[in-house]
Amino acid sequence: MKPTPFRVTRVLTLGLGISLGLTGCGTRSVDVKPLMANPAEFTLWSCARIDDELDRVQQRAADVAYAVDERAGNNILALSVGVTLFWPALLAMRPYGPEAAELGQLKGRDDALRTAALRSDCPPPGTTIPPDRLAGFPLTVGDRMVFEDRVNPRRPAREWVIELVKLHRNVADFELLAASGTSNVWQQDRAGNVTQAPEGSLQWPRLLRVELELGQVLAGDMTVAGNPQERARLRGQVVAVGPQIVGNRRFDVAVIELFGDATKGRYTTAVKGAMVVDRVNGLLLRLDLSSSNPNFALQRRLQRIQAAAPAQAKETLR
Repeated sequence: MKPTPFRVTRVLTLGLGISLGLTGCGTRSVDVKPLMANPAEFTLWSCARIDDELDRVQQRAADVAYAVDERAGNNILALSVGVTLFWPALLAMRPYGPEAAELGQLKGRDDALRTAALRSDCPPPGTTIPPDRLAGFPLTVGDRMVFEDRVNPRRPAREWVIELVKLHRNVADFELLAASGTSNVWQQDRAGNVTQAPEGSLQWPRLLRVELELGQVLAGDMTVAGNPQERARLRGQVVAVGPQIVGNRRFDVAVIELFGDATKGRYTTAVKGAMVVDRVNGLLLRLDLSSSNPNFALQRRLQRIQAAAPAQAKETLR
């Protein structure tokens, strides 16, 4: 069954110009101090809500720190996945102006949340999925997402299938069926970033952000797993949002226009295309890329979702 058309709200202007320059004097790393928040703000919060907010704060801090790290040319955080943070290192990255202030605010909020958790005798944050997210996730263990893949419009399409193996608090583990290589694990986070992929597959560990909004600008790398020399530097913008139904599953999607450059030997070549992801859970619905570098020339479109066998569907997700 083909995806049904979806209604979208389109951005009126697709300008992607961003000024990265910041005026004024830079803030030294030793001057970046946590801006303390009041733990009393979270006194009436449940432990589950505190855990969710800790996840959000750490993810935002990782995004800010990654942008600072990348601009400085260190690219240390590019090697990391997940949102486990070592705050002293982040605050010592020499962020400037607004970024320094935001990291300080986030660190203060992180401290206050942890203090509130201790006062409420909350258990340590675990990997258990909050019930509301579990109920809202459109897949169950054993469900398969069946895509149509084309690497060249003139060549026949082939099926590309991933099966949900396990759902964690912040990531989902899939198995890429009939994949070559030593590992078939396809792992994505809640934003839709692919943090682990079988050798030879495309992955984008820090391209997307949670809670994508119309007009939001994105940037990050797309690489070929197992071949770090094959890398595309991409920028993008959310140009449309709206509902889409594939089979009997409903998604709230973001359509992202992409463009950038990929390595090709000693040179670079243009990459352009689009990506469609579920804004709530990060599931990929479509990826269209065109480039003279064949590693970044692909049309991948979700065709249907194959339900799990009853015995698989009853498995507990953790």
